[in-house]
Amino acid sequence: MSDYLAFKKMITPLIVQVIFWIGVVLVVLAGVFFLMNEQALQGLLMIVFGPIGWRVYCEMLIVMFSINDTLTDIRNDARRRGAGVVSPPGQMLATGDADRY
Repeated sequence: MSDYLAFKKMITPLIVQVIFWIGVVLVVLAGVFFLMNEQALQGLLMIVFGPIGWRVYCEMLIVMFSINDTLTDIRNDARRRGAGVVSPPGQMLATGDADRY
């Protein structure tokens, strides 16, 4: 619980999962609405492909948070190793540092 309060652990991926299921229900209901209004092809396509498209969108949101978690882990590992500052790409390391990486 303290990780959530200190913003060390994100709750947004959990919220995205809830939003995903709400979105699936809404997309299927919209497909049924199209079916009832004599737009069978649009309704069927929405029922079949709507949840897939919504899933892809929600997965992209979760990937952004996963990237944040990975970058946070890299930063914490670098601090634990005492690196302090990580060299930008293409910059040469001091002599002897190349063996550490």
